[in-house]
This record gives sequence, structure tokens and C-alpha cells, in this order.
Amino acid sequence: MELLIKATEVCVEYSGRDILDIDELVLYDYDRIGLVGANGAGKSALLKVLLGELTPPGCKIKRLGRFAYIPQLDEAIWQETRDFALTGRLGVEQLELQTMSGGEETRLKIAQALSEPVHGLFADEPTCHLDREGIDFLIGQLKCFSGALLVVSHDRYFLDEVVDKIWELQNGTITEYWGNYSDYLRQQEEERRSQAAKYEQYVEERDRLTRAAEGKRKQARRIDQKAKGAAKPNSSESGGRLGHQKSMGSKQKTLHKAAKSMEQRAAALEDVEAPASIARIRFRQTEALALHNPYPIRGTEISKLYGDKVLFENTSFHIPLGAKVALTGGNGTGKTTLMQMILNQEEGIEVSPKAVIGHFAQNGYKCNCNLEVLEFLREECDYSISEIRSVLASMGFGPNDVGKKLPVLSGGEIIKLLLAKMLLGRYNILLMDEPGNFLDLPGLEALEALMKGYAGTIVFITHDKRLLDNVADVVYEIKDRRLNRIRQR
Repeated sequence: MELLIKATEVCVEYSGRDILDIDELVLYDYDRIGLVGANGAGKSALLKVLLGELTPPGCKIKRLGRFAYIPQLDEAIWQETRDFALTGRLGVEQLELQTMSGGEETRLKIAQALSEPVHGLFADEPTCHLDREGIDFLIGQLKCFSGALLVVSHDRYFLDEVVDKIWELQNGTITEYWGNYSDYLRQQEEERRSQAAKYEQYVEERDRLTRAAEGKRKQARRIDQKAKGAAKPNSSESGGRLGHQKSMGSKQKTLHKAAKSMEQRAAALEDVEAPASIARIRFRQTEALALHNPYPIRGTEISKLYGDKVLFENTSFHIPLGAKVALTGGNGTGKTTLMQMILNQEEGIEVSPKAVIGHFAQNGYKCNCNLEVLEFLREECDYSISEIRSVLASMGFGPNDVGKKLPVLSGGEIIKLLLAKMLLGRYNILLMDEPGNFLDLPGLEALEALMKGYAGTIVFITHDKRLLDNVADVVYEIKDRRLNRIRQR
């Protein structure tokens, strides 16, 4: 076991908020760690601190090795790549920077990082824009990599395959979980159940003491009323009226004392926080948006050239009403092009006249308006404020976030907001191009639930195996210039 990095007093502030507040963090040569947390939690900032690209005041870093870094897509810098065999397998040997797609640029970054002899590899969303073949190739390379691995990823399948420890970054601090991402989810569920049991026990004991205290006070009041009714001005009984009152008063004091003691015990109970519970939204559509065509989108014998490249040749498809239809295939096979063809209703593509289409593009994180979050979602929306808040909550927006202006949100938060706006919008068909890219893991799981519950038809492009398995009713694979239906349930 060899220490590679030791970091102490890692404190980073952004916009007046502490996003990192970590006393100590260590990375060993055997570590294979998945770094998870909400968008804006500081995952990328932590990678840069550990790499030395960001140096917070007072932070001390001891590095005992060399490290490679795979940055997010918009941070990529063109460099000469020495391992031509590796780049060939990644399919990037003849690429030019100016014409690279997102998937091709990601492949180049991976080739650059893996071409150097290093002790550790840091990666920030390395699977973004990679096709299934590229992801599987990357998994194989990382399984063979002998150094330490610290990776930020939203791809649950990828994390399950390559890491054996999870660092959860929340409220500026790290909580460590052993196992892959699925193991982490199981531990989270166990913690949630344990928290729910503790909260239930706390509420039960608090209510028991409160009821018991009230019972004692009622007894005292009954004794008081009995004493007043029994008292007679000229009583000649042994002890007289004063003796009787003394006996009654003593009982009342004892009961009041017992009630007060129980109330103090209830107040002294350690507060237990209730486990988070988010209301489910029921999606609906107005009659004006109802579609009755069993196949609102059809493609018949379509062909498409992109420059000199044939993307489609005499291929056909149909999209069932209300279905969640996934488009898969390698990078550059024409998935995004097909989505644009549907939007533009190009030759050979028939769209129902009553179709109202919402579109989420790969570059959907760009948003220039200056509205507040809630104000932005209420535009052209038929849902109530409480329903909008439920969707926001499921996507990780807290009560204090709904009043924020859009320009202060992170890229991931903008993506969540745009996806929520589209799901709540006045559409009956949604076209979604890689909707899970750059979402945090809770956001991705919330997106799954929202897509499955959506009342209309969805056509989406994804390379995320879990999103594909959990949401898609129909899967079309683009291969050999044709659309091949490989699954329908």
C-alpha cells in the first residue's frame, strides 16, 4: 500500500458558499474511487485541488506520484497523442479538431490520458458522448490500468464496472462507502430505512410522553373539580375542610409534577430528522393535445447523405403512440441527424398534424434568460405551483433554489431545469438528445422516473445502459445505414 496523495484543510468557497470543507483526504495506489454528488457540489473543484490546478488558501497537498487527467468536454485541449495503437482502437487516428463530434473529442481525451505512464488517473465525466462500444472499451482499459483511479461519472453501469469505493460529496464533506455504485445505493437505502425507523420511534415516544402528561393534567383537573364540589362551609368531619383540601392539593401537586416531568422528558428527546420524501407528480395532457394516431411518427424508405457519407439508405421505422423509444448506435451513425430530420419533417418522414414537439438538444445547457427558476418553469405551463415544486424537488432543487436567477445556476442545474420545463410543457411528443449527459446521479434517477411517468410520446438518444434498460419500451439501433428494432416490450 503506497500513499499517492494526502490533502489537508481543503476549503473552497464559491459565491459566498463553502463548497469544500474537508479536514483530510488520502488516496492510495490501490484506490479505485467513484466521486458522486449533486451538480454544483464541488466534484470538479476537488479534482482540480488534488491535481494542483486549484490551490485554496491554507490547503496543504502532498503528491507522491504522477497523474493524468481526463477533463470534461468543454475543457479539452488539443495535444499530440503518442499511443497510435490506442488511438486507433478508439477510432481517433484521423480526426481533426475542427470537425470532431462530442464523442470523438471524448475519445481523443481518453487516448491522451491513457498514453502516459502515470501512478494515477483522474477523470471528470469520461463517458459523456461515448457510444456503447467506446464505453465498453474504456471500461476494459481502466480494468487493466494498474494505478489509482478517481472518477466523476453519471454512468451507473460504468461506475459498477470500474470502482470499488464511493466518495459521496455532500455539504462540502466526504462520506466514504465501500463497494461499487449499486453497493452504495443499497447502503443508502439501508441508512434511509434506519433513519425512518429512528424517526418513527422518536415520534412514538414523543407522542406517548405528551399524551401521558396531558392525562396527568386531566386527572389533576378532575380532582380539583371534585374538591370544589365536595367542599362545605360548615363541615364538622374529622380534620375539617382544610384537612380535606390539603389531601386533595397534595395529589394535584404530585400529578402536575409528574406531567411536567413527562413534558421535560419529551422536550429532552434528541431530535431525529424525518427521511426525505418527495411527492410523485401525475403527468396529464389536455384534450387539445390528445393524439389518436397509433403511430404519430413514421419514416418510410428514408435516405440521408452527410457530405460523402451515407447515413441511411432506404430504411423505415415507426414510433408508437405513448411509447418511450430509444435510438442507439455508434458515434457518427446519424442519431442526432435522424432527430433533426423528424423535427424538419424531411422527405420520407410523416408526423401527425396534431403533434406538438418539444426538443432537447445535446447543447441544451446553454440558456441566456434572466428569470428566476420558478418563474421560468411557470411560462407556458398548465401545472400548479405545488406540482412544479414537486418536479423541482425530485431534480434536486431545494426551497431556497426556486428564487435563484438562471445565470447563477451551474451547467448541470440548467440541464435539469430545461428538462423539467420540457416535461411540464404543452407538448405531446418529446425528442431528447442525450438527456442524461452532465446530470448528477440523483438527477438521472429522477429523470428516469419522470420519463417513465410522462403522459406523451418520447424519442430519446442515449448511451446510458441503465437509462435504456429502465425507460425504453422500444429500442432502435442505427447500424449498417438502417434502423433495426432490437427490442419492444
